[in-house]
Amino acid sequence: MTNMPSGNRRYLALFFPYLPAERLVRAAPQPPDAPLVFAEKQRGALRIASIDPAAHAVGLATGMPLADARACVPDLIVVAHDPAADQSWLDRLALGCNRYTPLVALDAPDGLILDITGTEHLFGGEAGLVADAEMRLSRLGMTVRQALGPTPEAARALARYQTRPAPDEASAIRRLPVLALELEGEATTALVRAGLKTIGDLASRPMANIAVRFGAEAATALRRILGDAPSPLDPRIAPTPVAVEHRFAEPLGSTAHATKILTELAGEAVEELAERGKGGRQFRATFFRSDGLARSIEVETGHATRDVGLVMRLFAERMDGLADPLDPGFGFDMIRLAVPRLDPLGATQLKLEGGAVREAAAIDEFIDRMTTRLGRGSVRRLVAADTHIPEQAQLALPAIDAPAPTPWQAPAPGEPPTRPFHLFDPPQPIDVIAEVPDGPPHQFRWRRATHSVRRYEGPERIAAEWWRRRDNAGLTRDYYRVEDVQGRRYWLFRHGLYDEKADPRWYIHGVFA
Repeated sequence: MTNMPSGNRRYLALFFPYLPAERLVRAAPQPPDAPLVFAEKQRGALRIASIDPAAHAVGLATGMPLADARACVPDLIVVAHDPAADQSWLDRLALGCNRYTPLVALDAPDGLILDITGTEHLFGGEAGLVADAEMRLSRLGMTVRQALGPTPEAARALARYQTRPAPDEASAIRRLPVLALELEGEATTALVRAGLKTIGDLASRPMANIAVRFGAEAATALRRILGDAPSPLDPRIAPTPVAVEHRFAEPLGSTAHATKILTELAGEAVEELAERGKGGRQFRATFFRSDGLARSIEVETGHATRDVGLVMRLFAERMDGLADPLDPGFGFDMIRLAVPRLDPLGATQLKLEGGAVREAAAIDEFIDRMTTRLGRGSVRRLVAADTHIPEQAQLALPAIDAPAPTPWQAPAPGEPPTRPFHLFDPPQPIDVIAEVPDGPPHQFRWRRATHSVRRYEGPERIAAEWWRRRDNAGLTRDYYRVEDVQGRRYWLFRHGLYDEKADPRWYIHGVFA
């Protein structure tokens, strides 16, 4: 979240009054032939959550009981409200608006706020930027109301509540109704009853009196809409330290050509990374279509890299594995490559550092490619944890995030391993015949088969992590490595001593290869 003084900053608010309906119509084979509303259950009754222009024209409004709406419009089309689908569509619109500025915030459920400070000159000024945004959104079938302002709250209020033009921006803000503060219903009603019907009426009163009479929330909202208090803006995608882009006078209709341009952008990004002494761990390519939509593809690596070939191979893996292939539509008119995550990366000389470095680099690249192809959670490596409890001593973490593994220390020649290669999680209960109170097992029954113990080694006593338990509880474990008469080896333990528990249970925790 960024907190910026409102001084010379400029914000563009986009309000989509019919977003659910226009999202649905865009995906439908044909437009509805009657007024359309979206209903959801509120306070035990079905009410209208959103409407389309036709429903608005016949006098329907959000919040109206569905029964009353049906009585007014018998042929009304009713669809279940789907906030998740609306949010997904708003996300796509926000991604497309990243062409204007990297600071795009969601104003859910039906709006966006763009910080266009310093970017408007790319479009010939604020008017050119707004015209371009309206043109692209209209291509998508979206009805949009827009407004510019010195603060996010001011731009948002103007887009949603301005009903008549004003000679200047400051006058327009002061003419807004107090409803634009979006306070609770009782506070808004109290303001109107006190004769304070507009922002200008309220701004003419001392701020301390407003806070005392109508609450601190009213004073804070007023200060923010007037630009007298900092306004936080939470961008949907945080600005990246390294970003390069290419705009095209004529849209690219070929994905292959777009990939070639992406390779050139990767080269430019790598040059900038080299100047900083950094390498990239995450790369995000965004393809902006001429119709206003955009598509982002991300790849990441386990270690910092400035290898253009590696980055492009990962992008190729991701593009080939997309369930929804990259569609240029009417063509891409801009491609941006961002590097959100950087790590220090020094120079290396593989020929002097030996084959071990090359082998490690090959393994890292293999992990990167498999993670890109299969997903983060599908490729894991074991990492040691700071505990002596056997089943908690290792964590299976995504291989692309985990640190490099430490060399495995093999037992001395002729010595059996102290831990089995295969552990059961959780340990499986078994029936054991053993000497009381702390003798070794002589026979155990596991999976309906009886095993007679020929050799054993132990016990290895492991206490509970008493320092992590408030009640100082936890049972001691006595582990035995045993071999049955058929030569199979197991790892068993008695859970609890007889002075800790009257009837300790036995478990098998692992099997030696």
